[in-house]
Amino acid sequence: MSLLSFVLKRIGRGLLTIWFAVTVTFLMLRLLPGDPAIAIASTNMTPAIRAELLRTYGLDQPLPVQYVKYLGQLLQGNLGISFSQNIPVTDSLMEMLPWTLLLVGASLVVTVLLGIPLGVAAAARAGGVLDRLVQVVAVTGQSLFVPSVGILLLYVFGLQLGWFPIGGAYTDGTYGGAWYVSVISHLVLPSLSLVLVQLGSYVLTVRSTLIEALGEDYVTLAHANGLPGRRVLWKHALRNALLPTTTLIGLQICLYLVGGVILIETVYAYPGIGRGIYDAVIRLDFPLLQGAFLLLAAVVVVVNMITDVVYGLLDPRVKVGS
Repeated sequence: MSLLSFVLKRIGRGLLTIWFAVTVTFLMLRLLPGDPAIAIASTNMTPAIRAELLRTYGLDQPLPVQYVKYLGQLLQGNLGISFSQNIPVTDSLMEMLPWTLLLVGASLVVTVLLGIPLGVAAAARAGGVLDRLVQVVAVTGQSLFVPSVGILLLYVFGLQLGWFPIGGAYTDGTYGGAWYVSVISHLVLPSLSLVLVQLGSYVLTVRSTLIEALGEDYVTLAHANGLPGRRVLWKHALRNALLPTTTLIGLQICLYLVGGVILIETVYAYPGIGRGIYDAVIRLDFPLLQGAFLLLAAVVVVVNMITDVVYGLLDPRVKVGS
């Protein structure tokens, strides 16, 4: 299968996945208890005002009619107006998305930079003290719950020691270089919370796959040809060990973009999409929730597609689309 055919096939699957996510989200939101009119106006409204609000936003129509109209608006690029913010959903998402990408990107980079060397060190000394220590730390990290880690770091390093801010994305009133310093300082604790929970998976994956690779015939042949052990380890064995790690990176991006980020942004009041979803659920802001989940579904589809392509580039034996 050619690369073009593979990409087109994956795009088709991706669009189907996005449609399914949009449909499930649309139906689930309508099953939530509560009155969306309260999110639009207030609890102090007459029945006539409530009925007018529902009519204005099309919430008084039968569910199938609402669904068809919503799909029609999506095809036109219209995500609607946020009930709680009274601004286009697209504008609201574009304000929140950079903060979420910054948080996910920073935590991912740190996790990979730490996870791969630790996994290699453990595999190179399999059965030794370092290997056992790394495994204990990695398994412990995997068992941690993201909000628990976030609250602990917030209490120790934010409240008790005062080393880092306890919430938000930057300090109001800062400009220029001071603003960037403020952004980084606010980013440390949320990203560290994600790193501590994700790191164990990378370390254990690299360790196990590298130990397996070191037992392959081509590694034995490389040693027999007199290649230095470090070169064999890092250039030959590690390349094959990185294949499952590539898949893991894609899965972790999707997992923490959808789940972990919502929790950690809520703990730190970080103004990303995760925090926006939390606030939208509280306020029954249907348009904002639908737009946020549509965006997350699209990101998941794109990340999975990129992961498949990178996997094929790392291992020429894997045919694209197989």
